[in-house]
Amino acid sequence: MTAPLNMSRFILGLQTWLKDVREGFVEITQHSLALLGLALVLVGLTFWAKPHLQTAASEMLFGWLQIRQSENAETPAAGNAATRSATQSLQDLPPDQLAVTRWLSRKYRISAEPMAAIVTEVWDLAARSQLPPTLILAIVAAESRFNPFASSAPGIVGLMQLELQAHAESFSQFGGPLSAFDVLTNLRVGVRHLQALVQQTESLEDALWLYGASSGQAMDNGYIERVLAEQKMLGKVTERANTALLAKPDKGLPL
Repeated sequence: MTAPLNMSRFILGLQTWLKDVREGFVEITQHSLALLGLALVLVGLTFWAKPHLQTAASEMLFGWLQIRQSENAETPAAGNAATRSATQSLQDLPPDQLAVTRWLSRKYRISAEPMAAIVTEVWDLAARSQLPPTLILAIVAAESRFNPFASSAPGIVGLMQLELQAHAESFSQFGGPLSAFDVLTNLRVGVRHLQALVQQTESLEDALWLYGASSGQAMDNGYIERVLAEQKMLGKVTERANTALLAKPDKGLPL
């Protein structure tokens, strides 16, 4: 008789405990949701009352999305740097890129197909970074004369003469320090570096001065003037190519 009574009391107590736990959980959840809702309302009122906060938050979010998109677009598949071809067919180039490729190929005595791969990548990076492709190519010319294995000082290597230690984190995304000798990787990290310098300075000359200093250039040897002169010449090459394209008669469709 005692055993069934004790079991009944145990079951009743367990049911009561479960009920208390459930009610407590519901109450805590309701309070948490209420606090969350109140916080969201307060944040919303703050942003409504101060429009500049809305602008700042929007710019921050947009900038973060751009950075993530850029990182995802620039990070190649594993082993890609070692297996991809560093050449480009001239037949696939637009007229302005073709003219620049041929001009640089003759001036720096680089085969046209590897030069075409560099020019194509630079045009793509220029569109994404909002930098002139002629400026990027002019810096490559001044820094390495388009030699991907150039080294002006210990630890400063590649097309855009980047310091391995300063850009170690960026190169780690592409496989480590040796990726600095990969043409496309060096261009991508170099353009990112140049873009950051342009954004943090007041003039292009200031950005070029910082870039040359970071690559070990002697800044009293007319580095900035050489870069700007090369950019101006490349601009004339692209202008002539585009002018010739516009002047080309349109034969139209046969009747």
